[in-house]
Amino acid sequence: MSQEINAVMNEYLPLRDVVFQTLRQAILRGELEPGERLMEIHLANRLGVSRTPIREAIRKLELEGLVVMIPRRGAIVASITEKDLKDVLEVRRTLEIMAGEMACERITPELLKQLEEAGREFMKLKDTNDFTSLAEVDVKFHDTIYAATDNQRLITILNNLREQMYRYRLEYLKDTGSHERLNCEHHEIYEGIKRGDKAAVSAAIGVHIDNQRDAILAAIRENGKGQMKAE
Repeated sequence: MSQEINAVMNEYLPLRDVVFQTLRQAILRGELEPGERLMEIHLANRLGVSRTPIREAIRKLELEGLVVMIPRRGAIVASITEKDLKDVLEVRRTLEIMAGEMACERITPELLKQLEEAGREFMKLKDTNDFTSLAEVDVKFHDTIYAATDNQRLITILNNLREQMYRYRLEYLKDTGSHERLNCEHHEIYEGIKRGDKAAVSAAIGVHIDNQRDAILAAIRENGKGQMKAE
C-alpha cells in the first residue's frame, strides 16, 4: 500500500486527501478486509505519514460507510451488508440495462472490437484463480459498454457504482464455479449489442446482475459477513 500512496500522490492534493484515497481504494479492492481493525500507528508507519492524516481519513471513511467505530475496538472496515448489496445492484441493474440499450445504437466499430477482446480475455482467464486480473477484465468489459453510450453523466454515475461494487465483485469471483457462467453472460451481451438487439441485451444484462446478486448474497450468508437481517 505504500507504493499506492506514491501513485496517488499529486502536488495539487493535500496529504490528507491522498491518504484518504489510498485507504479507500485498499478497502474497495479488498486489501483491507471487512472486520479488519484500522490501527492508526500501524497505518501511519505503513504509509510513511503521521497519525493526523490517518485519523482524518478514517473520519471521512466513516462518513462514507466504509468504516465503523466500535466501542473498545476503535475503527474497523465495515462489513458488506445485504442492504448495501441490494441497494447498489438495484441502481446498477437499471442503469446498466439503459447503457446496454444505448450501446446497441451508438457503439462504434472500434469499441465493439474492444468489447469482443475484453470478452476473449476473460475467457482465457476463467479457469484461473487470478481473481484480481479477472475483476480487472470484467471492469474493462463493462467500461467499454459505458463508453459506447457516449453519455458522460451516465458514465460518471456507473463508474462510481463500479467502485462501490469492487469488493462485491471480488467476492463473486472467488467462486470459481461462477467463471464459466460469467463468460457465457458476457458473450450473450456482446452478441446482442453486435446485432443491435435491445431486448436481448436488456434481458442478458438483467440475468447477469441478478445472478451476481444471488451469488454474493449466498457468500455473505455463508461467511457470516455483514448483517444477516433481511432488509
